[in-house]
Amino acid sequence: MSSQTRFRPCIDLHDGQVKQIVGGTLEASAEGPKTNFVSTQSPGWFAELYARDQLKGGHVIKLGPGNDEAAESALAAYPQGLQIGGGITPENADSWLKKGASHVIATSCLFDSEARFQAHQLERLVSAVGNDRLVIDLSCRRRGDEWVVAMNRWQTPTDLKVESGVLDELSSSCAEFLIHAADVEGLCSGIDEDLVSFLGEWGKIPITYAGGARSLEDLQLVDSLSAGKVDLTIGSALDIFGGGGVSYDDCVAYNGSPRR
Repeated sequence: MSSQTRFRPCIDLHDGQVKQIVGGTLEASAEGPKTNFVSTQSPGWFAELYARDQLKGGHVIKLGPGNDEAAESALAAYPQGLQIGGGITPENADSWLKKGASHVIATSCLFDSEARFQAHQLERLVSAVGNDRLVIDLSCRRRGDEWVVAMNRWQTPTDLKVESGVLDELSSSCAEFLIHAADVEGLCSGIDEDLVSFLGEWGKIPITYAGGARSLEDLQLVDSLSAGKVDLTIGSALDIFGGGGVSYDDCVAYNGSPRR
């Protein structure tokens, strides 16, 4: 586990295109989700960029159907350099590893139709790919002083909470956790500092946090709040995604700098 927070890149796919979307608006509707950015560049272009800059541990997320071909092109451009999530199941997980993903990211398949956690589904995933190739996505929505894991593109609350006991129980089955703070995802309104602090206090396996980052200083803030135990994904604020808050080149340079 790193002793300094690292910038981790992302490729979010919607309808086969690289987009930045406000996380809380992903439910199906006539208007569609609120979109901050639609790239004219291909998924492979972003993957090649990350490969050039030796950025490891980024994630490709398929937000809904129609994204398999786009995801495959990204993985082909950066073999073993990116994780893949969105629609991962015990049946297809190994095939995504064979297509070049370093890890598969599991969310909704771990729950039944009533949003109840299914331990046997996690066991099947571990049997299919091994715990060293599995990332568990515990992306969540805030409910008072708690964080409730949300499935179905962050719309359906489950019976799991992001709390120490849950993290302890699940950590032996995966290599990392990925945790989007869905309430602030895409808003560039600042990170959920309480959540980052809690994750740093737990800090037993690698964790990547995403949601609300708006400046390079947020990398320093996450490092401080988590004692370097939580990495940060920056999306909508990043200049390569049309944002004005953070330079991609500065993030790459940050990763190569000594701890502040």
